[in-house]
Amino acid sequence: MAQKPLEGIKVIEIGQLVAGPFCGTLLGYFGAEVIKVEPPGKGDPLRGWRALDETGTSYWWYSIARNKRSVTANLRSDEGRALVKRLIESADVVIENFRPGTMEKWGLGPESFKQSNPGLVYTRISGYGQTGPMAERPGYASVSEAFSGFRYLNGFPDRPPVRPNLSMGDSLAGLHAAFGTVLSLLHRERNQAPGQVVDIAIYESMFNLMESVVPEYVATGAIREPSGSTITGIVPTNTYLCADNKYVVIGGNGDSIYKRLMHAAGYPDLAEDPKMGDNAGRVEHEAVIDAALASWTSSMSSTEVLAVLEAADVPSGPMYSVEDMVKDPQYQARGMFESVQSASGEVTIPAILPKLDGTPGATQWAGPAAVGGDSDAVFMALGYTPEQIQILRENGDI
Repeated sequence: MAQKPLEGIKVIEIGQLVAGPFCGTLLGYFGAEVIKVEPPGKGDPLRGWRALDETGTSYWWYSIARNKRSVTANLRSDEGRALVKRLIESADVVIENFRPGTMEKWGLGPESFKQSNPGLVYTRISGYGQTGPMAERPGYASVSEAFSGFRYLNGFPDRPPVRPNLSMGDSLAGLHAAFGTVLSLLHRERNQAPGQVVDIAIYESMFNLMESVVPEYVATGAIREPSGSTITGIVPTNTYLCADNKYVVIGGNGDSIYKRLMHAAGYPDLAEDPKMGDNAGRVEHEAVIDAALASWTSSMSSTEVLAVLEAADVPSGPMYSVEDMVKDPQYQARGMFESVQSASGEVTIPAILPKLDGTPGATQWAGPAAVGGDSDAVFMALGYTPEQIQILRENGDI
């Protein structure tokens, strides 16, 4: 197999749950050696979240802990912190997602490694970032998504803002953290430069999705409001109910696409109306256009609607559940599902993007089943003897 792009990079992942561990997952998928530091005992709480297999392990765990090794260290003991310090001194990257100031309190902040490991890329994820008046506040994804402005826009105008049934802020923060880490490694390599701190705020990761919301407000005072299943100022693009009680999404907002769409739906007058020939005109007549399309889709099954639109070369698609995704030939052809052997048997987990044709990533093994199962091997590689490791274990340091 081709060498993966991050092979030879050693990552120490210190943190729990989603944001920091997802960053580590992305790096490990593309070849980095990721050593996850877990608290002694139960380990990362994510091991027991949501649906569990027969061993009591979360199915989510196999996705986010894939390709990693697990060691334990008690960060509240002197010996546990000393051990983690040695781990970090041997690494290229450290990932942490504690509240700002916590790592410094433990003597493990970035300044502690300026001399002993000047090339270290120190990746930090928190709710509000490492600076500013809110830096030290706890910042879960749900709160950060609201603070970012994202939740304000998400939902329908006459109802409370809606949260997606996913930890979007955490995942996007992990993605930004991985990107910042790779940028820092590239800079280090190209310029023989020291490492640097990658400072990721969950709210800023969501803020990065806000498109033209800021310049529109600053220039015109316009505050973009929630718009349900449409998007403000772009018409038509919406979700429509069909006769079989299934929804389809139609994106007909290009000028020529709009004409094809309306002809296909049986509305030649709307297709050729000069008042609707461009997006600005269609925005003014959004209600008329949407009512016509909703009437048309309601008279046919979703399969029939999509067949007509495919023939007319109009962007459209079904509203998929996970059941639909798993069965779909496009997902299968693109290799979007991977099987991995766990302690309870074969588990299916999602593939990770991006796809690289020369140095692709891959799932090599399921997440570590035993908390700290790699402790002995990893710590012996740092120079600890089996006797010293046993003492650390007996004292509760690992």
